[in-house]
Amino acid sequence: MKNRKLLVVSAVNLRKGGTLTILRNCLQELSELAQRDELRVVALVHDRQLCDYPGIEYIELPWSVRSWAHRLWCEYVTMHGISHRLGDIDLWLSLHDTTPRVKAHRQAVYCHNSYPFFRWHWHHLWQNYRIVCFALFTKLIYRINLHRNAFVIVQSQWFREAFQQMFQWDKNKIVVFPPIADPPPALPVREGAVTFKDCKADACSEHSAPSLTGRAGGGSSFLYPAYPDVHKNFECLCEAARLLEEEVGEGRFEVLLTTSPDFNRYSRWLHRRWGHVKSIRFCGFLPKAELEALYASASCLVFPSQVETWGLPISEFAKTGRPMLLADRPYAHETAGGSASTAFFDPDEPQQLKQLMLQLLLGDHSNLHDIKPTMPQPPIAHSWNEVINHH
Repeated sequence: MKNRKLLVVSAVNLRKGGTLTILRNCLQELSELAQRDELRVVALVHDRQLCDYPGIEYIELPWSVRSWAHRLWCEYVTMHGISHRLGDIDLWLSLHDTTPRVKAHRQAVYCHNSYPFFRWHWHHLWQNYRIVCFALFTKLIYRINLHRNAFVIVQSQWFREAFQQMFQWDKNKIVVFPPIADPPPALPVREGAVTFKDCKADACSEHSAPSLTGRAGGGSSFLYPAYPDVHKNFECLCEAARLLEEEVGEGRFEVLLTTSPDFNRYSRWLHRRWGHVKSIRFCGFLPKAELEALYASASCLVFPSQVETWGLPISEFAKTGRPMLLADRPYAHETAGGSASTAFFDPDEPQQLKQLMLQLLLGDHSNLHDIKPTMPQPPIAHSWNEVINHH
């Protein structure tokens, strides 16, 4: 066997959602290199079963997620010992924001946590104090050992500029690597679905859209696929739905939320305050196939999140060509680049969102526009192979 360079990927905290997708995409690509004997890859993970690919060597550290104390011990003590045991490491790639204290020729860190840029309010402290703590302390976490990295990986141009300004980091050492969005399913809009071109004035009450809600029963559907964290700003869409239902009545539209009423304190608060709105459906967490079916049939994507590094559902839904109503934030403008039929609203103004939703129900598309793509400046990567070979 030829002498292969050793790459270590540390990702003990990536267990769900978009971050787990990033880990899987990374290891899947590196697996091909490892199987061709071009690289030796060791992955430090919470559970191998979440991301098991041939050719990858795994070190499982399930205890690291028990608490922040365990996590910090793992990052700054355990990983240091592992790096010495593994020996001659060419690149240590940390996929979750922190820069561990390790022995390697090169280090790099993937920064995908946008909490330092979240403009939180006092009520968020009650709804989920951890998110507020993340917003306060992630900046410190980013800064610890940052100087050890040969380069930093981010998902977007806006995040590179914000990161550079916050940490006075050399922009030539910040690699933009946009996330890889799975294409939407090649499924037709399901029979009976109502699109906005069919739904004008009173006519929308005469149609019957496919409803996963069992409540709204008709009209066009507005989809918001998101995890119930406070920065996701579900309240803006819920209040807009309440206002719209008051104006046009029940059965004209439905708002589909991929969360459950009792998942956490934030989702319970949402349900207490807006659970009476007939047009809102708390669909719960959906398997991938069901979520893809929603992408294929929803009339419009609404994405009111206050802050994201990217906003992957926007990328996924944009390829359908159907309308999108997005928060007027830097991440959304960049992620929506190249999309059609898109409008932006102030995520602190549900009345503004309600008006855009109403216009769509009335067949008025005058506020929808094609969005010019954002072209990130170099350095930029389009694959994990390009990332690991960056110098």
